[in-house]
Amino acid sequence: MIRPTVLLVEDEPAQRELLAYNLEAEGFDVIAADNGEDGLILVDENDPDLIVLDWMMPQLSGIEVCRRLKSNSKTRQIPVIMVVKPYSVIELMARVKAHLRRIRAAAVGDRLEYGDIMLDPETHKVFRSQSELKLGPTEFRLLSTFMEKPGRVWSRDQLLDRVWGRDIYVDTRTVDVHVGRLRKALCQ
Repeated sequence: MIRPTVLLVEDEPAQRELLAYNLEAEGFDVIAADNGEDGLILVDENDPDLIVLDWMMPQLSGIEVCRRLKSNSKTRQIPVIMVVKPYSVIELMARVKAHLRRIRAAAVGDRLEYGDIMLDPETHKVFRSQSELKLGPTEFRLLSTFMEKPGRVWSRDQLLDRVWGRDIYVDTRTVDVHVGRLRKALCQ
């Protein structure tokens, strides 16, 4: 299953480490920044599924970071959770999961449906018009990504990050091959 990516922007090292640890323990990939400017750069570079943002930071406050994110058409749809200290880690993890459930159902095990296609991330099965489709694991992850955000246009690099992961080098043309296989499976 594709792990959701959470961007954590927190200026206090101990708090950043605590939150990153808990988010990773809950099954999320975590990208962290210690200030608002770096957080905005990481949003552009990584396309996170959700942002956990400290309210009060020096230089560029969390409020200003949020305002900039919501005024940009490319980042406006990314959910932002503003953290005000003191906070409950348990409550914050529940809020993160709730937000992600709304935007990435497959990340939390919910079935995805689009038109006559149904994808079940728990059983790794895909059905089209009640008939099961045979997909390889990469095609399954691609379809899941497409169904989580229907209508969104993805670059090859974004798909490489989302489907293959940041730590693996894969040629961008590999995306074309797997998208072609997915199309073929869906059209049979």
